[in-house]
Amino acid sequence: MRKIPAPGVNPENKPYFDAAASGRLLVKFCNACRKYHHYPRALCPHCFSDKTEWREAKGTGTVYTYSVLKAVQEPYCICYVTLDEGVTMLSNLVDCDFGKLEIGMKVKAVFQATEGGVPVPMFTPA
Repeated sequence: MRKIPAPGVNPENKPYFDAAASGRLLVKFCNACRKYHHYPRALCPHCFSDKTEWREAKGTGTVYTYSVLKAVQEPYCICYVTLDEGVTMLSNLVDCDFGKLEIGMKVKAVFQATEGGVPVPMFTPA
């Protein structure tokens, strides 16, 4: 299995990684403009409000785009997934046949350990 570097956990994104450790996917929601956003940050990237909160995502979505990296020792797939909540996040597609991937396919979140032990969300076909 490919080694995943540990993410940089800080006070601003710690709830995100704590939730991932318990198998839950969190996204930020802005109470000012009513939009979700990812990557987690204190200020909304849409309206710059600090009135943001964590919300649990369903953990399901569709593949917006992907790329399979084959010229490496262990091939892997990076992707953008648009969550059912409407926000798009960069991740990896795992536990799947890379030859059968399609844009628009339904996926669900899974959580993979990193070298530092902190799990990160990735996706697999639903």
